[in-house]
Amino acid sequence: MDLGAQILKILNKRYEPSAFIETKFERYDLAFKTDRDGLPVVAYLGQKDRKGKICGERFTRRLKQLINGTIIKENWEHKGVVT
Repeated sequence: MDLGAQILKILNKRYEPSAFIETKFERYDLAFKTDRDGLPVVAYLGQKDRKGKICGERFTRRLKQLINGTIIKENWEHKGVVT
């Protein structure tokens, strides 16, 4: 499973630094953790269970940045199923 363009549009924004953010995307629940710069680095996409945990897919982001924070290269990797 790859992340679609609409989900990447959400994940390419800057958010509150070092936070865990939960939102909805169409019929899926989307949650992600941000780094100290406010960029999402871990994303969970799936359905919430009764306990509030997301059962679905996990993705991690690899970033290559310059010292001034300019992103040179980025890649979202599918890490597998989360239960």
